[in-house]
Amino acid sequence: MTRRASPSPSLAMLLRSGVLASALLVAGGVFAADDSLYRALGGTEGLTRIASGLVDRAYADERIKLKFDGVNPKFLKEQLRNQFCQLSGGPCVYDGETMKNSHAHLALTKADFNALVEDLQASMDEQGVPFSVQNRLLALLAPMHRDVITK
Repeated sequence: MTRRASPSPSLAMLLRSGVLASALLVAGGVFAADDSLYRALGGTEGLTRIASGLVDRAYADERIKLKFDGVNPKFLKEQLRNQFCQLSGGPCVYDGETMKNSHAHLALTKADFNALVEDLQASMDEQGVPFSVQNRLLALLAPMHRDVITK
């Protein structure tokens, strides 16, 4: 007696389970992005204010302001906004230099990194970003310390 292979799941079963729909979305390059952090940060307008506040604070921060000599603040604000936007699930694209390449020549210490984080937190505080939302963004940025701290 020959054994028949079990029948494959029906199209209706696949559709009901979401397997086929998920496969089609992935195959088509369409992904449902979670933009909740982006929205919680105030979208592009909120991130523009956060990045602007961060750069203004960093340029005035006695601990790190010399690290920004020769860096165009307007360009830096735009790059940071795009980076924060992309990381938080927003529609922006960060096409700037890698963190490793852009910070390699700066001889940044852990204290420098922490000062910038404090300036970012102050900027988010000023915009009324809740502590839990701040932590979500900081958690995405934290791994970059490996590429930023070079001394």
